[in-house]
Amino acid sequence: MTGANSGIGLETARVLAARGARVILAGRDRAKLDGAVDVVRAAAAQAETGTLLLDLSDLASVRSAAQRIAETETIDLLFNNAGVMNLPTRQSTRDGFEMTVGTNHLGHFAFDAQIWPAVRRSAAARVVTVSAIAARWPLGKLDDLMSENSYRGMSAYAKSKRANIVYTLELARRTAHTPVEAFVIHPGSAMTGLQQHGTGPLTRLFTPLAARMLMGSAAGAAWPALYAATSPDVTSGEFIGPAGRDQTSGTPKPAKLPKGADDTELGARLWADSERLTDVTFKP
Repeated sequence: MTGANSGIGLETARVLAARGARVILAGRDRAKLDGAVDVVRAAAAQAETGTLLLDLSDLASVRSAAQRIAETETIDLLFNNAGVMNLPTRQSTRDGFEMTVGTNHLGHFAFDAQIWPAVRRSAAARVVTVSAIAARWPLGKLDDLMSENSYRGMSAYAKSKRANIVYTLELARRTAHTPVEAFVIHPGSAMTGLQQHGTGPLTRLFTPLAARMLMGSAAGAAWPALYAATSPDVTSGEFIGPAGRDQTSGTPKPAKLPKGADDTELGARLWADSERLTDVTFKP
């Protein structure tokens, strides 16, 4: 579980551990990971947990973390959950990518590719990638992927979340004749650590109001990921989200894809670009 130290990732890990899963919590901060383990064990004292230092914005860290898992583990459920959102200025990863797309998409692509031997050892693995409703926004089109021509924080976030969908659908196509299934979900709306990056007086005013009036809990937002990971009624390649009227909460069900996200040429192109940018070959 990437991004397992807080929010949706931590809640998903807590629920799975309470039901007997052995959970590896991945994140870039050792102290926060140790705190997350305490939360998980408070829910299930006998829970089997492990931690993995992983910074998705640094391909060297991705490579080192993936190697540890690929050599020793069998992964039945792989959750691409970590992310950053609405960075106020354009920042770069250690490898020179725009930070939001570099973390939310490219970091996960490289991690999945290099952890894949552990996934292939499973008799019936599932990969669950966390996207967002923002993937449907027009400003999320995968043009100018690195925001080199212009930068807006939420535009970069929307691009990264659409890339999550396009990538997962392509992964589902490429694993169609294997025991692996791939799902992409959007969690609805919940107050998690992602909102910490906003700046300005309007953001400082809106965020607490939104938390109280519009956003659900991390527990509710974890439901689509848990459903995708465990339900016998889902099909590889589905986009799953809350079924409520505004799709911010409610029982999980298949959701409407962003227009064009299932384009096979777009999927193949993003895959090839991701391999080129990360210098990682991924043949699932």
